[in-house]
This record gives sequence, C-alpha cells and structure tokens, in this order.
Amino acid sequence: MFSTMKYVNAPNFEKFRQNWQAKYVGGFVVHNKAFDGLTGKFPIGFLIWATNQNSVTKMPIAEISVDVLDKNATPIGNKLFYNLPNNSFLNVWLDRPKANKEFTLPLKNAISASVTVPRVKTWSDDAIAYMYCGVNDLQHAEQQTVIYSSVYGGGNGFYITSENLWQATIIFSVRRLIKPTWLNDRDQFLQPTAQLSDEFKNDCLIWMLFNRCQRTASANDLEWNGKKWSIVNHFIPFTETEVNAPDRFESDFMVQYLTKKKLSKEAKAVLDAGRILWQAYFSEIDTRNVRDDLKLNRSDVGWYQIRNALKARNAVSDSIPIDFDIFESAYKKLSEKLQPQVYSLGFLKD
Repeated sequence: MFSTMKYVNAPNFEKFRQNWQAKYVGGFVVHNKAFDGLTGKFPIGFLIWATNQNSVTKMPIAEISVDVLDKNATPIGNKLFYNLPNNSFLNVWLDRPKANKEFTLPLKNAISASVTVPRVKTWSDDAIAYMYCGVNDLQHAEQQTVIYSSVYGGGNGFYITSENLWQATIIFSVRRLIKPTWLNDRDQFLQPTAQLSDEFKNDCLIWMLFNRCQRTASANDLEWNGKKWSIVNHFIPFTETEVNAPDRFESDFMVQYLTKKKLSKEAKAVLDAGRILWQAYFSEIDTRNVRDDLKLNRSDVGWYQIRNALKARNAVSDSIPIDFDIFESAYKKLSEKLQPQVYSLGFLKD
C-alpha cells in the first residue's frame, strides 16, 4: 500500500479498519518532500500487508512499527502508528453543553464578527467562553485550538462553563503543547490513562490563560447583523487594584476561580510576570489607531489585546520598551514542565 497513513489511524477510517483487517508485514514511511509537487508536511507510507486471511484467522490492526526515512531517503529511526477506537479520543472526553436559543455575536477572531453566514450564533446557559476545537490530530491542532469570548462562527467547538473549565484548559493545553512535525501530524489526541493531579490541572490553567491563542477579550460596539454587540472577558486572573485599572471589570470569574488554587512555582512565575505586563498596559494610553484596531474601549480587556497593544508600543514608542523576556522565560519553563506529561499521562502515544 502506497498512501498517506490515514487508513491506519485516522477516525474517518475506523469502519474500514474494522472490516479490512489485513496482517501487517512491514514497511517504511518517507517525508512527502521526497516527491515533487506536494505541499504540506506529512509521511507517506510504503507498507506491506498480507490480505489472504480467512474469516477464522483475521487479525485486527493494533499497532504497527515502521522505519522512517527523511526527504533524502536517509534512515532516521522508527515510529509506531496506532489503531485506536474513536471513543478513546480526546474530542469525546468532555460532555458538550447544549446551545440555547439566545443569539450572540459570532466571531471570526478575537474581536471581529463573522463576515459569512455563521454555523453557530447562539449561546449556552452559564457559558463563559467558547473553544474552537477542530479535528482530533496534531496537524489540525495548531490552527484549530482557540478560545473566544463568544461563539466562533465556523462552529466545530464547545461552550466553556465553570463546570467543564478544568477539562477545557487541559484539552486546550495538550493540543497546543506539542508542535506538529511531518512525522507526527496524524497522531491522535487521546483521553488520559493516568490520574490527573491538581498541580497538572492548575499548570494547564495558567498555561492556557497566557497562551497566544487564548483570545478572550472585552469590547463594545462590535457590529454584526445590523446591530451593535458587546463581548465580556471572564478570563482576567487579576483584580483591578492589582493591575491599576481605571475602571471596574465586569467579570471577576477567573479571580474567584483561582482563589483556592495552589499554584506550582512555575505557574506562579508566569502569573507574576503576566501581572507586570498587565500593569504596564495600564501605565499608558495607546494611540488612537491601536485603540481602534484592538477595540480597547473597555478596561477589562484580554491577554490578546494587552500583549498586542504592548508590542505595538514597542514598535513605535520613544519610551522605554516593555520587556517580555521575564514572562517568556517563565512561560517556557512551564511549557517544558508540561510537555512530557502530555505523553506520560496518555494524551498522546510515542
């Protein structure tokens, strides 16, 4: 079989694998860049299967080991591919809250309304955010794992509530902690196989709050469908006093949620460094262009708005640049702590 590896481990091929059940003999995968005219980065398999099994001796595929060749056909090791049931995947771990009939603003990004007809435009009871959470493999996780303050118009996600937030933060984190490569791009995210500690849960929470794709925001006067809408940020981990905000925040949900959490030294370092950047944001008023571009018309803005406003200041301001080094160093240490746990806790298989 000369093909991509989808028929071995992708969810859409589960029924095929249940019926085909050929016996794996051996083979190798090679980088798609070994061939002219192919875009993307993915493995192509040259696999040998014995298809002469009878009804008595059929053996379903469990896992296969392949040799790995780079784009120059140089052997660089081996890799396992797994055939696992769809009900073991991470995308069915969380019970997804149902939508209600209350219309809300469908977004295309953090602070912009959908410009096409949205697939989702209603809210859910007690929801505090919405996670765009698309296809269950590493290849798609990079582009399809984002949190918004309102629904993502394209759908393919779930509502976040106070009840499922702990799971949502874990799903978000494990989908973004491991970088996709040409070899792992079809690896499937799985439900955990080990007990999850409070420290791991809290580390994921802080890692999520300060990730670039955590794009909750607050803004007024966003236009859609002939009306003006507001969105509210429930993911601010600080009080107004802590960051010297000039006005009250509409929501203190995250401050209250964090009150009884015991944070690790790595998570606390990220939170402390983030607070300094939040304070730096409120120390100046941004130019009109930046305020308009980032919809900075409320005090309870989100991490997406704050970090981009600070970077805009650094690009043009004559004042002392805002230093992100301390934050980035702390965030890197927390990332390095969490990354091996994605595998040890069973969310991905090596």
